[in-house]
Amino acid sequence: MSDTILEVRDLEIQFQGDTQIVQAVDGISFVVERGQTLGIVGESGSGKSVTALSIMGLVPNPPGRVAEGSINYREQSCDFVDFVSLPPERIQPYRGGKVSMIFQEPMSSLNPVYTCGFQIVEAIRQHENISKAAARRRAASLLQEVKLLPGDDDMRHLYVEGWRKRSLGSNSHRAGTEPIPADAVPHDSDIDEYVNQQKRAMLERYPHELSGGQIQRVMIAMAICCNPDLLIADEPTTALDVTVQATILDLLRELRDRRGMSMIFITHDLGIIAEIADSVAVMYRGKIVEYGSILDIFSNPQHPYTKGLLTCRPRLDQRLRCLPTVSDFMDVTVNDAGDTVIKEKDSTLTFDESECVSQEELDIRLGQLQQQEPLLSVRDLQVGFPIRGFLGRTQRYFMAVNNVSFDIYPGETLGLVGESGCGKSTLASSLLRLIQPLSGEILFDGVDVMKLGSRPLRQLRREMQVIFQDPFSSLDPRISIGEAVMEPLKIHKVGQSRRQRRSRVSELLERVGLNPNCIDRYPHEFSGGQRQRICIARALALNPKFIICDESVSALDVSVQAQVLNLLKGLQSEFGLTYIFISHDLSVVKFMSDRIMVMNRGKIEEIGSAEHIYRQPSKEYTQQLIEAIPKGSIERIRDRMTQRSA
Repeated sequence: MSDTILEVRDLEIQFQGDTQIVQAVDGISFVVERGQTLGIVGESGSGKSVTALSIMGLVPNPPGRVAEGSINYREQSCDFVDFVSLPPERIQPYRGGKVSMIFQEPMSSLNPVYTCGFQIVEAIRQHENISKAAARRRAASLLQEVKLLPGDDDMRHLYVEGWRKRSLGSNSHRAGTEPIPADAVPHDSDIDEYVNQQKRAMLERYPHELSGGQIQRVMIAMAICCNPDLLIADEPTTALDVTVQATILDLLRELRDRRGMSMIFITHDLGIIAEIADSVAVMYRGKIVEYGSILDIFSNPQHPYTKGLLTCRPRLDQRLRCLPTVSDFMDVTVNDAGDTVIKEKDSTLTFDESECVSQEELDIRLGQLQQQEPLLSVRDLQVGFPIRGFLGRTQRYFMAVNNVSFDIYPGETLGLVGESGCGKSTLASSLLRLIQPLSGEILFDGVDVMKLGSRPLRQLRREMQVIFQDPFSSLDPRISIGEAVMEPLKIHKVGQSRRQRRSRVSELLERVGLNPNCIDRYPHEFSGGQRQRICIARALALNPKFIICDESVSALDVSVQAQVLNLLKGLQSEFGLTYIFISHDLSVVKFMSDRIMVMNRGKIEEIGSAEHIYRQPSKEYTQQLIEAIPKGSIERIRDRMTQRSA
């Protein structure tokens, strides 16, 4: 107990619904040791984030309240303080000062009308009685600590190198004057002014001027500004590319070890937990179903839910025909008393050779696909966005897609991977002419898409559909899901009557695994995975040949992700669909794809069979993407434990 910094005992959190009380957290207990990281993992709705909010005293009341239990924080004096029993004004000094939090969506957590520097300074001065100037100096130092700004010495070196290059370049134009010596250095005052200018520039930037990874670093800087003893990170890497995710995990580990902080790291992905946690609590429907060291959880999981979470993520060493899901490991029922009963299935799920796709099968399939005429051919495609100058005139173009060429064959899945901003989604939109390309050729089933007028283009789009990243934003909250799926049928005048169209919608909902009786319900009444199934049903409504899946599973829990990936594979086999599958996660793309195309800065880095790209990447950029994938292997966990103890 001497090293325990936080002790949660028998915690129960309830929310008052319209007709009944919802038990969001049901009697959980755990401890966080000083300098250690506790990982809390589970699907959406399991109670992870509510647990974190309760520690911070941020559970909205009403409708929520901590009904039972204690949250004991250990101060430096070794006395425990129960956050549950403290009044709001007493817990305020602890919130942000002793216990801090990084929220899941950084863009929503920062105020868009204030600069990043202002918001960090505000957090510092909330807890410490220091001047605004001193707070700004600390804010700049924090941005350097989270590696959003280079260190002072690095900036000085950059300035001196740049000054020397400019000086040497000017020597050739200084006729009749004494040349500047090669070893000359600028004045210290000039160097200091440059360093301060760089700091001011970063502090004065607004959230919308930063990338997702940069915004998350600002949130981390704000969270550690008062040197907290405990840092809670709620899904801090969920919406980030795998490469940015890896750098954020490295940063959090470094900060934890350097500052001696404790950490609670919340995620739905056990692969990420393996990269950072020392112990793990697995939550399901408000309860902790398994709790232990990271090595024990990965090497010998006991609960069927944990086994399901560990197995449902696509494997990199094997290509499975179908991903396992949590339902393969357990049955969930509700007894007469209303309690959830989990029963492990008798048969242990194992992977034999029949469940894995051999390399020979992959080669045969790819060879057969490429014997056909391409369904889609793209040649020298360029998509640019104008950069305006004086009086709004276009000075030049920012090339988001630059001379891209490739073919896709009927029935094939082409995976498209790359970091945010590499041009993946812009390329996808330009194929559908949702964005007008500057030049190039797009041939779909022999038709030149670039030359089509609005009416024939609309007809062609019956054959070309898209599933977007965020299913909630893709559905109109004001209309029922039945009307949403029926909309393309109305636009293209498919079906003689409303009854025929509703019948078609019911068939589609049933095919994607939803109850047709839900046809009149609204999007907010469904989970994230169910909403994505609705979007898939809408994309299938017109029997298309070609579907673009644009980050269609990136926002989903790994268990729900596995269900949707299996569904997409089954639909492709049943209807002969051709996919472009876009993602920043190479493990997901490898499971889905026949070939993979890697994009970077608007250009194709390399293209080849999925297995070849993964096992023998020819480009350094592709190697970096592969290295950044959370492996979640026992060997990697042991290596990390050895490094920490060294």
